[in-house]
Amino acid sequence: MTEESAVLIDGPWTHRTVSAAGTRFHIAECGEGPLVLLLHGFPQFWWAWHEQMTALAGAGHRVVALDQRGYGASDKPPRGYDLITLASDAAGLIRALGEADAAVVGHAGGGLLAWTMAVYFPQTVRRLAVLSMPHPRRLREAVLTGGQGWAGRHVAGFQVPMVPERRLVADDARLVAGMLRAWSRPGWPDPDTERHMRAAMRIPGVAHCSLEFHRWLVRSQFRPDGHRYMRRMRRPITVPTLHLHGALDPVLLPAAARGSGRYVDAPYRWRVVEGAGHFPHQERPRRVNDVLTNWLADTEPDD
Repeated sequence: MTEESAVLIDGPWTHRTVSAAGTRFHIAECGEGPLVLLLHGFPQFWWAWHEQMTALAGAGHRVVALDQRGYGASDKPPRGYDLITLASDAAGLIRALGEADAAVVGHAGGGLLAWTMAVYFPQTVRRLAVLSMPHPRRLREAVLTGGQGWAGRHVAGFQVPMVPERRLVADDARLVAGMLRAWSRPGWPDPDTERHMRAAMRIPGVAHCSLEFHRWLVRSQFRPDGHRYMRRMRRPITVPTLHLHGALDPVLLPAAARGSGRYVDAPYRWRVVEGAGHFPHQERPRRVNDVLTNWLADTEPDD
């Protein structure tokens, strides 16, 4: 197993712990200005955003990337891996940082969380940017009627108790490296990224907690809490929204994400990142950084 200190990677940022919503969160922070909150996906941790942190800080933003509940050096409680609780975590963190709102940027599972925040805690979201994730209602539609169900079949395998956790950490988290390669463009990840992501998954508790989120996603579809969530997510999003997706994404298909704009009653900008798979912000960081910084600087973003 790996110590939590493995995620305290040096760079032009500071590490600290912030308490919010009854949970302690590890964050990496740099820059000054309007707050940008970065929400990572699976199977990753805060460092997935390190290229964006420096670019956004240089463009005049206060940038915070956190380890979500159950990941990295944040708390790993036994419960609370539903999207509503995770959205409450992030909204509480914004307030704990002394800010009224933030531009919220989420990737994959962090993108689902970002969509959720914009509906459940709209007062905390100044702008919304989502990478590699359809709106939750569009995702459900694509799973039921398109090819997304097969593309995301790994989530079905995560529903089995205990076995997926063991597989994730076995052989120095070799499965994590396999997922990074299979879900990205040829030639990625680089050795440093693979090493960091494998080490982070081997921190005690991370494998189980990260899978609990995926289990809630599937099981809630058949329970009252899931039905209530989907009904609530019919409410339109009322902040400017940027939606980025890798053209080569094999696990969350671009076709599944198209159409998410129907749930946004505000300027909505859809961009495909050519030559990128499921991790466009890491596979094509310069392209994503340019789009993000220009969009955040645009005082009147259009469609």
